[in-house]
Amino acid sequence: MIDIQKQIEYWRDQAVSDIETAEILIEKKKLLHGLFFCHLVIEKILKAHYVKTKKDVPPKTHQLNYLAKNSDLVFSPDQINFLGILMKYQLEGRYPENSISSPSVKIADKYLSQTKELLEWLKNQL
Repeated sequence: MIDIQKQIEYWRDQAVSDIETAEILIEKKKLLHGLFFCHLVIEKILKAHYVKTKKDVPPKTHQLNYLAKNSDLVFSPDQINFLGILMKYQLEGRYPENSISSPSVKIADKYLSQTKELLEWLKNQL
């Protein structure tokens, strides 16, 4: 039997730590790396919700839409669209053959802001 609350806290705390890393990377103009961390932030907070919903450890997946669908949350179309945007940045971090071009600083800042907003919304739902 797993300690559900401990699992939720672990994933939430990891997400909160990773948003700080994303901020530092984007501030230092390491945009692709920063956006990779934005993906990690949302992946981890969604894993906290998976644990809450399923009462089990989350699967070893990076698929944000899968994790979102397996939570008790109702996402807006904009939020679902943003999950798709973040998915392309997790591929770059894990699979370099899926190379994408770096976004502008303005776009990276926008995605960082959206990540922070989504993180706060997801934390408040826990």
